[in-house]
Amino acid sequence: MNTNELLENIAINVVQGRVEAEDEGFDEGFEGQPAVTELVEEALEQNVEPEKILIDGLTASMAVVGEKFESGEYLIPDMLAAAEAVGAGMDILTPHLVKAGVESKGKFVIATVAGDLHDIGKNIVAIMLKGAGYEVIDLGVDVSVDTIIATVKEQQAPYLGLSALLTTTMRNMEEVVEKLKGEGIRDRVRICIGGAPTSKQFSEKIGADGYCSDAFAALDWAKAQAAA
Repeated sequence: MNTNELLENIAINVVQGRVEAEDEGFDEGFEGQPAVTELVEEALEQNVEPEKILIDGLTASMAVVGEKFESGEYLIPDMLAAAEAVGAGMDILTPHLVKAGVESKGKFVIATVAGDLHDIGKNIVAIMLKGAGYEVIDLGVDVSVDTIIATVKEQQAPYLGLSALLTTTMRNMEEVVEKLKGEGIRDRVRICIGGAPTSKQFSEKIGADGYCSDAFAALDWAKAQAAA
């Protein structure tokens, strides 16, 4: 395969949610064919620039996934499968991107707040941010306010994403914002929130900088912050 065919195949396999050759894909006829892992490795062996693989193979394909999700053709599990394929590609690419001197767009701390164990949405956001070139520090689920604050300070992260799926835990988002103010570092970090019970109105009420309805909105928000 030439470079363009390789990149096109990587993109197609992301859309199909295929990480490895044994994965079936959403459409028939893919099982046994090289998937994202094999194709990214092949592209690197052929000396395709890591940044080109990232942009033309991995990142661009998620725009197609986003369109399918918005139209209702893809559901959350389908989007998660595609995001996992991007994640697998990113795991292989990251050392090569670093070696090639591709600069990070900034550190992005992300967490599901204390008392909440839901992480599907957060995981998709984290993978897509990595694919877009951010250095993501994913703290996982049920993360205390103190841990979030300490990580933001320690990493000097300019971005923070908070997720919650329960009305009882989303209040912890406000506590994070207030504690950042108390530490005197609120103006140094841009905060976005997301999750089913959250809203633009809630974001404004607690003093966050943005509300992201899904992973694609989070990516758009991050790009807007960088451009501001």
